[in-house]
Amino acid sequence: MRRIPASVIAAGGLVGGYGVARWSKKRPLGGVVLAAAGVVAGQEWQRVAGGKAAAGLGAAYVGAFAGSHVLAKKVGAWPAVFSVAGGVALASWAVTRETGERSGER
Repeated sequence: MRRIPASVIAAGGLVGGYGVARWSKKRPLGGVVLAAAGVVAGQEWQRVAGGKAAAGLGAAYVGAFAGSHVLAKKVGAWPAVFSVAGGVALASWAVTRETGERSGER
């Protein structure tokens, strides 16, 4: 069975967390989705790319969440969330692709 790429999990956590918070009107519930996806993506980053890469990508994930709030004031909520989710997905793909190819993962 193929694994879901960490890039998809991380982007889904950002988009899904916001969506759940918005539609349920319960921000903590959105935070649970965001955190759960972050943990799963972090485990995959650790497995594929190692601790330093996982820490860096984890910081990017948290930074994207924070940055989406600032960006939303300029471009709107959904465009901001999709933008940061895309950025994190791209960073995750680039880091795990590089290390995965070197270790024979892919």
